[in-house]
Amino acid sequence: MSQPSQFAVFGHPIAHSLSPRIHEAFARQFGIALEYRTIDATPAEFVAAVRGFFAAGGAGANVTLPHKAAAFALADERSAAATRAGSANVLTPLADGRLAAHNTDGDGLVRDLTERHRVDLRGHDALMLGAGGAARGVAWSLLDAGVQTLTIVNRTPETADALADAIGEPARVHTRYWNDLADLGSYDLIVNATSAGVLGEGLKLPPSLVGARALCCDLAYGSAAIGFLAWARAAGARYAFDGLGMLVETAADAFELWHGRRPDTEPVYQALRAS
Repeated sequence: MSQPSQFAVFGHPIAHSLSPRIHEAFARQFGIALEYRTIDATPAEFVAAVRGFFAAGGAGANVTLPHKAAAFALADERSAAATRAGSANVLTPLADGRLAAHNTDGDGLVRDLTERHRVDLRGHDALMLGAGGAARGVAWSLLDAGVQTLTIVNRTPETADALADAIGEPARVHTRYWNDLADLGSYDLIVNATSAGVLGEGLKLPPSLVGARALCCDLAYGSAAIGFLAWARAAGARYAFDGLGMLVETAADAFELWHGRRPDTEPVYQALRAS
């Protein structure tokens, strides 16, 4: 009897991840036998851990904080979305033993907001908090979805400038200093792409950032998003969403890459939200 295919998600920390539950739920929809586990690897351990996983027969891996840039660098082939972001959240083995990198973050976020939550992003003036791998994964997709302007603010200004330069649309994409947040005015869309919540750190944000009908979204989910969402609601945001729906949608993209079948995401999302 053949053994179930092996899948994993790499991160640090990673014990909180819902990815095993999501992929197991997707697999049940098609009667697919698989095993999916979390692998905690420090940045120094990441490359060796990934290579060891695939050398042992791993069939696919997801990648989350803080390894998305390292996953992109490790790969031998890269999708267009991964290439423009310079980061990857999915690794797939090729027939010759090499690795292919994909980035499904942006598509997953836009699909969650526009299809699940029925939000029209066209014409929004957006503020992106953070400029790391998570921000790079979604910035282009937000612009593709019709966001009018994107202002990027990061504690390290050079990182924000590098992302804006990579996007290459100076008429639509701007950078500002973190210390100037109180003077930036208000936005229709605020995306928290920092790792503060995951690391248990607080964000001190002025309520003046939140426009009258603003959508605030944290790319993290669960307890990591509580602080940002509480701030958004207190500041009067019309919508305040965490990244659970995005996680489910990006997982569906990875599942389709690995299995060639598209799962139904809504029952999985609803079950996770209820629990």
